[in-house]
Amino acid sequence: MNLWLKRARAWLVLAGLFARELVLSVNDVLKAVLRPSRVQRSGIVAVPLSLRDDASIALLANLVTLTPGTTSLHVSDDKGVLYVHAMNLGDDTVAQIQSGFERRVKECLE
Repeated sequence: MNLWLKRARAWLVLAGLFARELVLSVNDVLKAVLRPSRVQRSGIVAVPLSLRDDASIALLANLVTLTPGTTSLHVSDDKGVLYVHAMNLGDDTVAQIQSGFERRVKECLE
């Protein structure tokens, strides 16, 4: 497959992933607003990054921030860690970001 088609497919997959995560997150935030006791644990996590260029990291940080219930807070000076606040923190929050958005961003831009 030529590079252009491969990249176009990667962007479509990323857009689909974002749309799916957006719907799931809106649902989760809505439930939390209606039942505040549902929020079990919020907090800040350090997400180790395999992305290295500024555009890739910026896209990842923006995707995380645009997803309700999560906010990108800071990228370390060495660009090795993205700090994220999550409203509903789970044991797999870091892994979900890495295997979801980060992996798809890498496919699109690197």
